[in-house]
Amino acid sequence: MDLNQVINRKNTNSKKYDFAKENGMPEGLIPFWIADMDFPVAPAITEALMERVKHGIYGYSDTKESYFDAVSQWFTKQFHWTPKSEWLVKTPGIVPAINIGIQALTKEGDAVLVNRPVYYPFLEGINNNKRRLINSPLIKKDNHYEINFADMEQKIIDNDVKLAIICTPHNPVGRIWTRDELQTYLDICVKHNVKIIADEIHADFNLPGYHHTTFGSLGEKAENNAIICTAPSKTFNIAGLQISNIWIANKEIREKFLAIEATFGYCEVNIMGIIACEAAYRHGEEWLIKVKEYISDNRNYTEAFLAKYLPKMKLTKAEGLYLLWIDCNAYGLSPKALEQKIVNEAHLWMDMGDMFGEEGNGYFRMNIACPRVTLEQGLKQLYEAFKE
Repeated sequence: MDLNQVINRKNTNSKKYDFAKENGMPEGLIPFWIADMDFPVAPAITEALMERVKHGIYGYSDTKESYFDAVSQWFTKQFHWTPKSEWLVKTPGIVPAINIGIQALTKEGDAVLVNRPVYYPFLEGINNNKRRLINSPLIKKDNHYEINFADMEQKIIDNDVKLAIICTPHNPVGRIWTRDELQTYLDICVKHNVKIIADEIHADFNLPGYHHTTFGSLGEKAENNAIICTAPSKTFNIAGLQISNIWIANKEIREKFLAIEATFGYCEVNIMGIIACEAAYRHGEEWLIKVKEYISDNRNYTEAFLAKYLPKMKLTKAEGLYLLWIDCNAYGLSPKALEQKIVNEAHLWMDMGDMFGEEGNGYFRMNIACPRVTLEQGLKQLYEAFKE
């Protein structure tokens, strides 16, 4: 496995590489925006998919016990939490699951709490489903972010919040919440009868010295009050295969979730997603270890580059993800001016910070899950645009 190899992804219907024009971007930008990796998947995944393709029939499909065993064993080994098979609901992605959860646990006009800056589909899901978005902003201290629990609890009380959505690990700021932080979050929600959706799609991406605590491992209170959203898609770079594993221990909540899901007519999962997910969790760990080491080196390289050549750009201290959260407020540019400079002068495509809420103004998010030569070229172009 050579992670330095540059693989041409153009003309593959890649959202990252083939849809600049459709997204209002000029052609020729180096894309560091959407969160998928430029690395080939673990060989075991490709082998399993090829074997299935040889069969030649791809009819309606579902999962057997071996699928659950593979997923469950991964969570037991990696996160010391063993979910039960009856808790599992499969969906084509976590974003659809979050929207279903919003509809299942709230009604129109109800208040839903988030902690901005945060993954923008949270905000879209709340607004599109005609719920009231309540924001308890994260606090930035010593170049990392924390939850303002006093503010969060007061917002819950003042707005009669019914549901809270937590991003854990947090996208885009890169925090891996400690067990104590998650426990405090849970205790506040349970105290005020607030249900929880926990998005754990980045759970497997921790930097050295940090470890993700899955929400369910907090015990029965967490299991009975939360929808825990997980997927192999980020971890193993298989987002296009559309498979996610949603854990709902509370039978009443699970039935509400399934009832909303049924209104969409969704009942079968993608056969290739099933095959890839099971192969990934059974045989992908060695690949993942190497990928995480490579990404960690890319992060260290970027941090050193910015410190030396672009010291006004401040890399937020992170504990996980392969996404960097970079503060450019020292340049004094408006969000629009910052984006235009990155696009038109650096010729790069980033996710701009204001997408994640106004708390992200002056920031951009950068995906560094790519070969080093791609990263080096991107940083060189960034330097040429911003050097003084």
